[in-house]
Amino acid sequence: MQFLWRYIDDLVGKGLEWTVIMEFMLYVSVTLVPMALPLAILLASIMTFGTMGENYELVALKAAGISLQRIMKPLTVLIIFISIGAFYFSNIVMPYASLKTSSLLYDIRKQKAELFLKEGIFTNDLEGFSIKVGDINKQTGMIYDLLIYDHRDKKGKPNSENRAVTVADSGLMLTSKDKRYMEFILYSGNRYEDVKKTGRKSRNKHYPFQKVKFSEYKTTIDLGGKEFKRSDENIFKNSYRMLNIRQLAQQKDSLDQRLKKDQSNFARQLLSQRFFNKENRSYRTDSVKREKVLAKTLDADSLFQSLPLFEKMNTVNTALNYARKTKENITRKRNNFSAQQKWIRKYVNEWHRKFTLSFACFIFFFIGAPLGAIIRKGGLGMPVIVSVLFFIIYYIISMTGERFAKEGVLPPYQGMWISSLVILPLGIILTYKATTDSAILNAEAYLDFFKKINIFKKKKNA
Repeated sequence: MQFLWRYIDDLVGKGLEWTVIMEFMLYVSVTLVPMALPLAILLASIMTFGTMGENYELVALKAAGISLQRIMKPLTVLIIFISIGAFYFSNIVMPYASLKTSSLLYDIRKQKAELFLKEGIFTNDLEGFSIKVGDINKQTGMIYDLLIYDHRDKKGKPNSENRAVTVADSGLMLTSKDKRYMEFILYSGNRYEDVKKTGRKSRNKHYPFQKVKFSEYKTTIDLGGKEFKRSDENIFKNSYRMLNIRQLAQQKDSLDQRLKKDQSNFARQLLSQRFFNKENRSYRTDSVKREKVLAKTLDADSLFQSLPLFEKMNTVNTALNYARKTKENITRKRNNFSAQQKWIRKYVNEWHRKFTLSFACFIFFFIGAPLGAIIRKGGLGMPVIVSVLFFIIYYIISMTGERFAKEGVLPPYQGMWISSLVILPLGIILTYKATTDSAILNAEAYLDFFKKINIFKKKKNA
């Protein structure tokens, strides 16, 4: 639903075939699996063990001498296979689905919207025209009180100028089956047009005015580009979401080498052109003068002190201007390097994401199974509330860590794994408590604890 609300404006009014929309939604659904799969495992494990606890099946198994670890053993093997499958899904299926989604979304956004006329409102959906209608008969399709501004030039391309206006009492707008052409059939109207003169002498002269009265007027407009066209998917294939772990590692190494090369070239350029800037001089080629020039050493401080006051001020101002330009150049390059480093971190984050999905599935099972055994509630009531609560905590931590990793606040491995590392101790604690039959979520146990504290206080005061 969040995805649909974000891109609803790109889908509505484009005249897309239902097959294109269904294909787009299919690929979008695949990209949402990393968010849905851990939550599904958490909810399923809580519901399963909660139902077994509610029906006293866990009690019967434990009374028969079967421990909770042995009960969970078959499901542990199953969750290991699911985690391995989740890794391959994230590494193989997800890049393909992301590529298809990005390519389709790009093509849908390029698709021009269909013409929708509203009564009493100017419509600019038809490129090169601004159309206003009075009334629309939905049964016959007849349109009344038309006002059409034609913004096209002689070649039929959209233009900012407005020199043609058509007013009609009624008319029809018919679209061809292939949606490439639209035919205007107008009745009882006038067409007003300013004809532009050509040549140098006509620049400051007024345009001649033409008026055409018609009882029936027909014209056809080319709607080229209305058919849905697929673009080349190779445009998007190098994005970080469209690569597997091997390709991500290769792309990251390439970007690192490019960044180091750019930094090295900038440092060399800065040293040669900024810090050691020298005035070009032309000396004679005779060896005697060249040896004298090379043998002569000048002290910069003594040379500066020997200058007149006016030249000293000019020298200082020149140096300050030169230093400011150098600082601006360094700042601009630093921002460029920061942008490159941020882009590299995206590839590293995506590399770690391939593994965090599998690990999250594994951890959420060891949270849900013992938690269901403790709360002993099945169905869609308490399990759904508890699952959503845990998943929201995990999701917030995950998004925060990923944002910190993108901005360079945390290293990528810390930012991408922090959510899993936070909930890992929780899974260990819950598994231990469920194994030892702890009343961690039993309200009566906490009430008894507080009652004992009150009794102890009363005895101490007495």
